[in-house]
Amino acid sequence: MQAHIGDVLIIEANSVGTPARRGTIMEVRSSDGSPPYLVRWEDGHEALTFPGPDAHLLRPEGADAVG
Repeated sequence: MQAHIGDVLIIEANSVGTPARRGTIMEVRSSDGSPPYLVRWEDGHEALTFPGPDAHLLRPEGADAVG
């Protein structure tokens, strides 16, 4: 996964009826765009995140998913 600042990180729920988590990438700590990412989640908290296989990215323009 290679992210850019402003991309939206979506982590799919692992149980039925639980919504996916969404957050905006605020900082990419590596030069090649790989994790970890500083993410501001929809509830307002920020956390350093290492996305797993249940995660994907959306570009801010609403382009196709990447990663």
